[in-house]
Amino acid sequence: MDKKIGLFWLRDDFRFAKNDGLIEATKNHDQVVVFYLYKEDTYKNQEAQKWWLSKSLSNFEKKLNNFNINLEIIKTNSFKVFFDKIVDKKDVSIYWNKVYEPDYLKFDEYLFKSLKKGNISHKRYKGNVLNEIDEIKKNDGTPFKVFTPFWRNAEKYYIEKIPSKYKKIKKCYKKINYFKNCISPERILPKQNWFKNFEKTWSPEEQVALKELQNFINEKINNYSEGRNFPNISGTSKLSPFIKFGQIHVETIWNECLKKKPKNIGTTKFLAEIGWREFNHALINHFPHMLKNNYSKKFDNFPWEKNSKFLTAWKKGLTGYPIVDAGMRELYSTGWMHNRVRMIVGSFLVKHLLIDWKDGEKYFRNCLLDYSPASNVAGWQWVAGCGADAAPYFRIFNPILQGEKFDKEGEYVKKWLPELENLSKKYIHKPWEYEGEKFKLGRDYPFPIVKHEEARAKALSAFKKI
Repeated sequence: MDKKIGLFWLRDDFRFAKNDGLIEATKNHDQVVVFYLYKEDTYKNQEAQKWWLSKSLSNFEKKLNNFNINLEIIKTNSFKVFFDKIVDKKDVSIYWNKVYEPDYLKFDEYLFKSLKKGNISHKRYKGNVLNEIDEIKKNDGTPFKVFTPFWRNAEKYYIEKIPSKYKKIKKCYKKINYFKNCISPERILPKQNWFKNFEKTWSPEEQVALKELQNFINEKINNYSEGRNFPNISGTSKLSPFIKFGQIHVETIWNECLKKKPKNIGTTKFLAEIGWREFNHALINHFPHMLKNNYSKKFDNFPWEKNSKFLTAWKKGLTGYPIVDAGMRELYSTGWMHNRVRMIVGSFLVKHLLIDWKDGEKYFRNCLLDYSPASNVAGWQWVAGCGADAAPYFRIFNPILQGEKFDKEGEYVKKWLPELENLSKKYIHKPWEYEGEKFKLGRDYPFPIVKHEEARAKALSAFKKI
């Protein structure tokens, strides 16, 4: 056993299974401290995730106690400043898992040099992906820009790998404190109490993620290919926030899904969602400009419109289009939105309102519990038509038809827009056609802020300009 103290830098790894950095630290040291660096700046525009992070930290802290491991949260403005101080300490070894974002991977390079210079032992491990980003390339060594061939290669590559050995975390000899001036998880909670609703829906811990996965595999995966399109039923796994914060590893999801024999279209479609996540992570690392700008440069000249009135109506779920408004209210209330509806509300913002996708991306970042730069940016650019392998811009979702097709009876709409609960399914997706007394447009629910046909024509003519 190494006499030094093992320090594990916790990031998006709130799990005990397949947490290589933490497991290795407990294998090599009698005394281990887990530390989390809380950068306020990072979470300044991610209010919903402050709640998930705070809860994850307090749940993880309790579990670590059983292994005689302390969790210490340090508030810092800069990773660099924090680690520069550690270089003077000779009594530690540092462990961490990768986070697949350009800034994190770049910082890792700095950290390697700095720790090596200070003669501090350190080791970095694979993070929450199936394949490393640079493992999947075309034959000519360039990155894939289209999902289907990417995933065909990535899946084959993963299946042919030697599976990683199952390793378990070890109990440490005794609990110790290491850092000074630590903060409690509660200090991270958002100032507003808006997140109170989240507590009814979510429990950010590893056991819950594993249970949700089993529940999904046993009850929903067979119909996933169809069921995932209907927001009125519970047809998806809802694992995305757990994956983002690493309460569950994608390898665990893969293995558990494949235990279910025979593999059917539901399983294939569901695993392809993990494929999209891998693809998006590869994209942002090979084409980092897309994190802040259009992946496709020709969209730099797109004539977006600034319209704060429209943007506010969209955010508040008051556009006058029921399926759009239901989605936006679900998001605000639960920190999550059904994927089919994400596409509908995204398309509405960029194509009906001609508002830049970056405004939508920013609002989602603040409200989504599952926000990750790769998925959020790639998803928005897919909808806007300016991303890699994106939907063509001229494919414009009709919010009325989308509602009628995927929420036939209006159950989803009525759940989130109680003001429409008395409308029959004939009018639920176009309340402006209703002519009775019990419901009045403009009084009970807003008039549509744009007319679908006019907005569509305007969007197509804007697209012609580029």
